[in-house]
Amino acid sequence: QVTLVESGGGLVQPGGSLRLSCAASGSSFSSYAMAWYRQAPGKQRELVAAMDSGGRTNYADSVKGRFTISRDNAKNTVYLQMNSLKPEDTAVYYCNRGSFSGTYYPSSYWGQGTQVTVSS
Repeated sequence: QVTLVESGGGLVQPGGSLRLSCAASGSSFSSYAMAWYRQAPGKQRELVAAMDSGGRTNYADSVKGRFTISRDNAKNTVYLQMNSLKPEDTAVYYCNRGSFSGTYYPSSYWGQGTQVTVSS
């Protein structure tokens, strides 16, 4: 059984920053790829950033250069540092534990999500 709990969302002005955290339960955290997805109202859930067990990363074009995914295996936690936020980044952000082989493959393990709102 795996539980993922996201935190760190909130309301921020355009150009601001937020850091999201996702704490995972279960064993062998370091062996798995982790990812962040987001879903805006009326839109499909989309991959934002992923990191495999070796530290290789993949980002959506829309966030490259602004967002950074990282992980702390000792704390079973994955982070998403979001800088230069834009109104179009507004969404519910979810973390996922999956696999990564050239591309990221999500599993059925999702967190409850954390709301990020970028607005003046």
